[in-house]
Amino acid sequence: MNHIPQHTLDFIRDSAPFDLLDEQETKILAQSITVAYFSQEDVDSILKQQQGGLFLINGGQYSIKDSAEPQRHLSEGDYFGCDNLWQKQPNEISVKVDKPGLVYCLPKKSFTVWAKKHPNIAIFFQNYTSEKIHSVHLDDSKSMWLYKPISEVISDGVVSEDIHSSILQGVQKMSHSGVSSLVITDNQSLVGILTDKDIRNRVVAEQADVNLAVSTIMTHEPIRISDQHTLFDALCVMTEHNVQHLPVVNSNTGIPLGMLTASDMIRHQRGNVLLVINELTKATSLYDLTRLSWQLPHYFSKHAIRLGDFDIAGKVLSQATDIMTRKLIVFYQQQHGEAPLEYCWLVYGSQAREDQTMGSDQDNGLLFSQEPNAQQDKYFADMAEYVCRGLDKCGIRLCTGNIMASNPKLRLSVDQAVKQAQEWVYEPSPQAILDCNIFLDVRAVAGNRFLLEQLQTKRKELLKQSRFIAALARHAGEAQVPLSMFQKFIYKTGLDRKDCIDLKHSGVSIINNLVRIYSLVNGLTMPAIPHRLDGLLAHAGMPSKDVKNIRDIWLLLNRLRWRHQIQNKVTDNYISISDLSSIEKYQLKEALRVIRRMQQMAIFKFTGGLR
Repeated sequence: MNHIPQHTLDFIRDSAPFDLLDEQETKILAQSITVAYFSQEDVDSILKQQQGGLFLINGGQYSIKDSAEPQRHLSEGDYFGCDNLWQKQPNEISVKVDKPGLVYCLPKKSFTVWAKKHPNIAIFFQNYTSEKIHSVHLDDSKSMWLYKPISEVISDGVVSEDIHSSILQGVQKMSHSGVSSLVITDNQSLVGILTDKDIRNRVVAEQADVNLAVSTIMTHEPIRISDQHTLFDALCVMTEHNVQHLPVVNSNTGIPLGMLTASDMIRHQRGNVLLVINELTKATSLYDLTRLSWQLPHYFSKHAIRLGDFDIAGKVLSQATDIMTRKLIVFYQQQHGEAPLEYCWLVYGSQAREDQTMGSDQDNGLLFSQEPNAQQDKYFADMAEYVCRGLDKCGIRLCTGNIMASNPKLRLSVDQAVKQAQEWVYEPSPQAILDCNIFLDVRAVAGNRFLLEQLQTKRKELLKQSRFIAALARHAGEAQVPLSMFQKFIYKTGLDRKDCIDLKHSGVSIINNLVRIYSLVNGLTMPAIPHRLDGLLAHAGMPSKDVKNIRDIWLLLNRLRWRHQIQNKVTDNYISISDLSSIEKYQLKEALRVIRRMQQMAIFKFTGGLR
């Protein structure tokens, strides 16, 4: 094998999806690659020589036209020629060299070999130019413990006995090992299980001879599950078949690896964050709330391993904050009596959308059936102060922008809130737009929730007015995604680490703003992004392809935010690009590109293209 420069191997190894290859495979792949220097004078002859192949940019900047799609501006780490990998007659590739550099050329024949050997490589390039970031690497949504692979939770070693052993030997093995069930094997293959129930019903009750073969009383050919399945799969199997013991076998060989029992499932659930939530509902004091609330970040830190483990984290944290809010209101009313006026406790922003992170602060307010008098206002002012301070003690920090019910401006009657919306719509000043982007993501968590429904009904048509929607669209289009014209990340300045981008303000917030606009136009009032997208799909308020893209992008960005905060024990949203895998870098770059396109589309759709 010819010598391959280490920097070449490193670059290939760090380029998704070829990071799936092992060390030897990477070297073989590198042997088939031609490294070419792309300058405007030589590019046409190189393209002719490498016709039908795949091109990976190592350096330089290029304007590429390689398909029916518009011209793209590409740079280091980008591919082109992808469509030609699947066509008998390759498309003509046009390259304008904006800055010369090295490009790796992989022949189609060589690519086909690796695509067949690693199907995920083929999937990656089939989706590469389709703005589709949803891939096998992203499609791993987990719900904490339920989605843990069984291989991660079964103990080492299997307690088993040969089928020709006696009942006595089997019972003694169970007693010695301290287990309630035994795997029975014949030449290492699973043929049965022996359980405490079998012993009670078939030995003790029947007074069977304990010297008989264990095969005479075992459960033959039991239901089983492979180690590649999840605890959730195991729970479903045990429930469906009404069994308390489930043997786990190797997915390839069928050799038994262990046993899952009903008590195992209960034990794993003890670490379930939903049990922490349940404990919050039983809290009888602020002390109980604070003690339990601080278990949440520890739970996420301990149990969240894969990116998909964070998918329910925002919802769980929001549910916990809801419960704490209601509990604090109850504690206050136990001391000061029932509310003197019909009210509804509102939450805004991330808590309303149920996508809180560890860095989220509290955004809340109060809505009244009518404007309170001085005495009534004093009651609610004191209640708001108590609740907001209590949430702060529970780890939901006070809002630095004072978007809290303790602020008198955030305690409004329904009529006052309608008047406020009229002011937003008829005079959409920059401050009004900022207010809308906070207060239009709203949810009721305590009190008379009909008051919010009443408000939503009264202002639904008002908020659809085209001039107002155009103002929101222009504002959403002003935010810049951190991606250059040549698809390079633009890093946040002034930070300790030099390769960070702000995923909240440069990604998630833009998506929230765009989805909010489409929701207003279609009269949708639910605050959660997934629910809004479902509503837009049902109302044909957005093309299904865009709904799918936005959902996947929103999911990806929130996963990355959560992982960053938990692993680094921080509350900011500054993600370091060097902390991402190659596939994550690709997905993030593609996500930002799609967000930028969606911004441009909203500008065109709602403002006629005028900023």
